[in-house]
Amino acid sequence: MGTNRSAWVARGVMRWACALTVCVLAAGTPTSSGSTTIKRTAGFGVHVFRFVDRTRTIRLPNGRRVARTIETIVRYPNGGSPHPLVVFGHGYTLTPARYARLLRAWTLAGYVVAAPVFPLENANAPGGPDESDLVNQPADMRLVITRLLALNTHPGGVLAGAINAARIAVAGHSDGAETALAVAYDPRYRDRRVRAAIILAGAELPHMGPFPHGSPPLLAVQGTADPINPPGDTYGFFRAAPAPKFLLRLLGASHLPPFTDQEPQLSIVERVTIAFLNRYLGHGSLAALLSAARNPGRTRFTANP
Repeated sequence: MGTNRSAWVARGVMRWACALTVCVLAAGTPTSSGSTTIKRTAGFGVHVFRFVDRTRTIRLPNGRRVARTIETIVRYPNGGSPHPLVVFGHGYTLTPARYARLLRAWTLAGYVVAAPVFPLENANAPGGPDESDLVNQPADMRLVITRLLALNTHPGGVLAGAINAARIAVAGHSDGAETALAVAYDPRYRDRRVRAAIILAGAELPHMGPFPHGSPPLLAVQGTADPINPPGDTYGFFRAAPAPKFLLRLLGASHLPPFTDQEPQLSIVERVTIAFLNRYLGHGSLAALLSAARNPGRTRFTANP
């Protein structure tokens, strides 16, 4: 799928993501080595962590190898801890900034939301985005979970006691969705701490194999007119997944806009994903999930609870 997704560069996606990321990072104030406080509002705070994995490296354009660093933007609700954790993966040639509204909605619904910037697929990657690095991203997502849970137990830190370690979900869009799908279900990359998965216009990594026994609940979301991620890719892994599983079809929707700024699709995605998270990480009901997905003429929902 690299050929189709690479076309987003020419269509200006990288320019948008780069500008938004620079604005976010420039607003921060360093508080300690490897972390930056961005802002705190009445509803939530934003903090950037730089997690360094010295067991793995990336190659820079000049040929030098450096430790793999995963910058991670974390939104967290103010008060009422601990909260469930959602780790979100961005798409190819993008950054988490492009999905700010969706991530903000999850945070305001009561979730700590962590969005790693994948070292070589993001819009600002050294030498330009490299989609061949996708296979390394599941380990990035697992590392983020591990490091955040460590910070959760560190007294006095910004995330001390903020995360409910027993309630963790992964989510992602496009290549980030492939990453999340692998972390939740692929036996080669699976993280058993994950309790739910939201896959937005995603697909399986090559040679994934069957879904393992005891797989976490799945919500797959797919635009029916998506030219980048063929709807058949989503329908294929959805058929193979065990229950509980849910498929939200966005009728006539494309690849990126429904998850960033297109209305009413984005509002629908916000409502359905929050209802799903509430059902499987909180105390929400199946009836609330079914109600959130009901929008005649705009959605078609398949539920296998």
